[in-house]
Amino acid sequence: MSSPTPASRPYRFSMRQFLEIARPYWVSDDKRMGWLLLLSVLGMNLALIWINVRLNFWNRDFFNALQAHAYPRFKHLLLVFTMLAFAYIVLAVYSQYLQQMLEIRWRRWVTEVFLRDWLGGGTHYRMALRRGQEDNPDQRIADDIRALVNTTLNLFFGLVSSVVTLVSFLFVLWQLSGAFTLWGLHIPGYMVWAALLYSGVGSYLAHRVGRPLIRLNFDQQRYEADFRFGLARTREHNEGIALYRGEAREIEAHRQRFSRVWDNWWGIMKRQKLFTWYSSFYAQLAIIFPILVAAPRYFAGQIQLGGLTQTTNAFGQVQGSLSWFISAYGDIVGWLATLQRLATFLDSVKSVKAQGAAPAVAVQAAPPGDAVALGDLRIDAPDGRPLLQTADERIEAGQHTLIVGSSGLGKSTLMRWLAGIWPYAQGRRYHLPGGRTLFLPQKPYLPMGTLREALSYPMPAEAFDDARLRRVLELAQLPQLVALLDLDDGWMQRLSPGEQQRLAIARALLAQPDWLFLDEATSALDSALEAQMYRLLLSELPRTTLVSVAHRSGVAAFHSQVFELRAGADGEPARLRVHSPAQWLQDVEQQLAGVE
Repeated sequence: MSSPTPASRPYRFSMRQFLEIARPYWVSDDKRMGWLLLLSVLGMNLALIWINVRLNFWNRDFFNALQAHAYPRFKHLLLVFTMLAFAYIVLAVYSQYLQQMLEIRWRRWVTEVFLRDWLGGGTHYRMALRRGQEDNPDQRIADDIRALVNTTLNLFFGLVSSVVTLVSFLFVLWQLSGAFTLWGLHIPGYMVWAALLYSGVGSYLAHRVGRPLIRLNFDQQRYEADFRFGLARTREHNEGIALYRGEAREIEAHRQRFSRVWDNWWGIMKRQKLFTWYSSFYAQLAIIFPILVAAPRYFAGQIQLGGLTQTTNAFGQVQGSLSWFISAYGDIVGWLATLQRLATFLDSVKSVKAQGAAPAVAVQAAPPGDAVALGDLRIDAPDGRPLLQTADERIEAGQHTLIVGSSGLGKSTLMRWLAGIWPYAQGRRYHLPGGRTLFLPQKPYLPMGTLREALSYPMPAEAFDDARLRRVLELAQLPQLVALLDLDDGWMQRLSPGEQQRLAIARALLAQPDWLFLDEATSALDSALEAQMYRLLLSELPRTTLVSVAHRSGVAAFHSQVFELRAGADGEPARLRVHSPAQWLQDVEQQLAGVE
């Protein structure tokens, strides 16, 4: 079953989804430090609330002292305020500091889990084949995890503080309110009921006004990520764009992506404007509302000025706590959107892993030795269209094999299946290569960092000394790079395609695999240099079996057999025909003679 697309469930909040992402950290090997930081911040926040309660009573005494012109009392209260304010500042600083420490530790742990799930076992590659079901995993890991952790902590501590503040000041407000008679009805603690009514109605209306922002913010994150990804792709392929003179097309594509950002942003602006109208009115009314409600008791002489300010302050604390939902609504909207993006990402990861855990191809009888046996394998395209059907073809260890055929028949797909990363296949009696394998694609991957790191990838750079690295570079006809081993640069942009392919050959010399798969890995080299690289591989890697995809017929001289893919009739999958290199070269010459 396919995972839901982002558009299908942007509103829904599932506690299961949240716990699936958040809970593992709190039972992990870092749980002690996490819980210690969490409880420390909670304790400091509770202490801050206690200080606020004390300041509420201080506020009453201070204004009463002013009204009574009690100067000694006034000076004493200033000293008390200084002590409370200093304690408040210290607690506020360290509460934020420890919360940030907890945030980065939690984020580091979740990021590590997501990276392992995404990159482990080739999941990232299989996810990329399922187009349209997940977008911009880099943005989800880099930005969404940060946003989820940060907002979760802010909302959690904010909610706890609001609840504790509510309980603390509710008791104070009940004592200060007294009773009120309305239309013959005696109402004890009437200001508590007024605060509950004011906040309840306000929260309900806030949700009605702000609810569309959930979907709008969800879409905005997706559109912004698409726009950023498009720009990154342009930067990555700037040379190809320049050679094609494709700048106008790129501008138009970026303009179209940004138009979605633009249109959705206008929707956010309009809805946010409406919500700001409402929330601003609500906040301004909250300033005068408690004074209006408490004023009858003040003018009746039942409370002094200090009592009025204390009552007003307590009402504001209760009303503010009850209105937490309104003040935090924008954060909740963003949090829900972020949670949904991470949940869909996890759903896709689990779906891909489940597919990989139950492959359609089953091993029934592995042939002896290290031979590769294809059995009755059928390789499909991601849409289910059959590409290639085999019939017990084999590659013995040491039997260098060249795979040829017209474009689009599935040569590279077969290579990817042999490398163990292509999931769309079914059949039985197959046997994948054993031992160490290395795959060299047409466009090598060179990671960011020093040339030393790019050359040794995926092995650690520390595994090889300088003498070994210099030797393989010289053997691969790259002596000019020897002096640049410790230079940190963008090597995929700095090196030409031919240099990149020769660097990959040098990498293979370092790795010394048992099986080396070359998927047009020398296509950027001229025929003479290509032949030189194959001779180098055969001489330096005598125990390595080569399996190559190439279009130049001269490569056949370095192989023991040729697998030729021939198209099937009427939509049938392609088939393999096995030739000796001499026989295949003879067929090629005959075909060329027929064309002439």
